[in-house]
Amino acid sequence: MLMENYVTLEFPSRSSNEGFARTAVAGFMLQLDPTLDEMNDVKTAVSEAITNAVVHAYPDHIGKIVMKLRVLDGNILELVVKDWGKGIENIQQAREPLYTTGGEERSGMGFTIMESFMDKLSVRSVPGRGTTVTMRKRISARLLGRK
Repeated sequence: MLMENYVTLEFPSRSSNEGFARTAVAGFMLQLDPTLDEMNDVKTAVSEAITNAVVHAYPDHIGKIVMKLRVLDGNILELVVKDWGKGIENIQQAREPLYTTGGEERSGMGFTIMESFMDKLSVRSVPGRGTTVTMRKRISARLLGRK
């Protein structure tokens, strides 16, 4: 797949940076001329991915989160959220609706929400070394002359 454009952002795992990540992805997406629904879907998925890293990867300290955004051939937006935190012992279990390790206040719906708003979701994790969440969404081409 041909890569058309990209940006890489790095920030500490503070919950205040979740809003920054949403705004950054929204700004980056504008080049694809997304619908409002597409924009909101991606922003919601990014919120979930960043919140997972903040809450689960680094439950007792501040760590590093890297978010990579890429535009791929075919008007596909790819988002990668990577942390170097606790990692996930059982990815299949973690992707089950309502499963959480974050306590009563967590819904356990993060991966389910990401999966429902994006076209593709993959999760790679090594316990003690971190997690990489990769999501893709095809943005409808609305402009004349676009693929």
